Amino acid sequence: MPKPLVIVTPLNEFHIQAVISCSKIHGLQIRVRSGGHDYEGLSYVSEVPFVIVDLRNLKSMEINVEKRTAWVQGGVLLGAFSYNIAENSPNLAIPAGLCPTVGVSGHFSGGGYGTLLRKYGLAADNIIDARIVNVNGEILDRKSMGEDLFWAIRGGGAASFGVVTAWKIKMVEVPDIVTVFTVNRTLEQNATNLVHRWQYIAHKFDENLFVRILITRANPGQKRKRFSVQASFNSIFLGRIDRLIPLMQKSFPELGLQKQDCLEKSWIEAILYFSDLPSGSTLKDLTNRNPNPRTYYKAKSDFVQEPIPKHGLKWLWKFFQEDEAELAQLIFAPYGGKMSEISSSEIPFPHRAGNIYEIQHLVYWDEEGNKESDRYINWIRRLYKYMTSYVSRNPRAAYLNYRDLDLGVNNINGNTSYEQASVWGIKYFKNNFKRLVHVKTKVDPHNFFRNEQSIPVFTY
Repeated sequence: MPKPLVIVTPLNEFHIQAVISCSKIHGLQIRVRSGGHDYEGLSYVSEVPFVIVDLRNLKSMEINVEKRTAWVQGGVLLGAFSYNIAENSPNLAIPAGLCPTVGVSGHFSGGGYGTLLRKYGLAADNIIDARIVNVNGEILDRKSMGEDLFWAIRGGGAASFGVVTAWKIKMVEVPDIVTVFTVNRTLEQNATNLVHRWQYIAHKFDENLFVRILITRANPGQKRKRFSVQASFNSIFLGRIDRLIPLMQKSFPELGLQKQDCLEKSWIEAILYFSDLPSGSTLKDLTNRNPNPRTYYKAKSDFVQEPIPKHGLKWLWKFFQEDEAELAQLIFAPYGGKMSEISSSEIPFPHRAGNIYEIQHLVYWDEEGNKESDRYINWIRRLYKYMTSYVSRNPRAAYLNYRDLDLGVNNINGNTSYEQASVWGIKYFKNNFKRLVHVKTKVDPHNFFRNEQSIPVFTY
């Protein structure tokens, strides 16, 4: 594992200015870490001499309930931010992700979506200001950085352009009580038909209703030797049970949702419900920085524009019979609503109208060693290849925050051409990639802020 020469934990923006100046003098790369959920480790691993700037000490939050805005520094984690907002107002929230130990800066700068995306869009759609330390060590806000750079860091990955120290986000309204449910169905309980049906309707639901599906392997019953597959319909509704049940009976009667399947909670309690924290965790646990028990994983992403036919799903389930699928998971997240209303060029994140849902492919394992890792990575690569004919194409799109170096990488030393970087860049950003390269060339012409998938500069 390549190690940094030094880890800097700045206490203020001036420390970051010094790190940039020193790194330029000594020919070092800077990797910026705000949380730790970097899927390919680009914020803390490099094959060239590098310095880590860990923002963990930049953790102030200024919440203005009256104006419904909040300034949050780059080292704050999503769980702590949501907890702090709830302490100030139970009816305000940020439309952000589900895992409390994700850092806000990486999450916001890559787009950032969660259970509110159908109602309010992405976190990045709601960013209204930011503070960034640029390649010259200047501290800029939205006005002084200009609209091009401000556009680029909201979904284009801020690490290509500088070090964002703080974000100003517009908070959104949530009701006093929301309703959550998780309904599990195995193949023997009609899961294939339910997943198939969900594809046609989930993106058309009321914008207050978010129903995703978690696909996992299920242990066989006593009479079965082969594994089954479980589809967990995991949902949040911005309202009470008595409004949700009629809505589900009209929109998705096949699921058979019952009142006893549902739980009413406050918004912050719902965040705890959706988090991956252990059973019995308290709201205060949302603020903990401690990571989950160490495990290895590989992830990929896809966007779906036409429902996968039943025979396609049935062949997909066969992958879960394999040994490597013991801890594997697919997450189907519905689009529609606000996501279809926002222009694909409003921010660099382009995956809007036309997508009915997004898939996150995940495989986990505990065994150490490259040989074991290769087994699991090869499994998910085979599954990804199988999905080719059922997902977006020209390009086969991907989500930046589910970083995947299989899509292509920059040259380790020196500049990468626009054409070469387009191999992966178009998949993340589609038609927005060229504009990102123009912005990069303007604000960081010597490509100081770079990594394996950073935005390149035009070389003339």
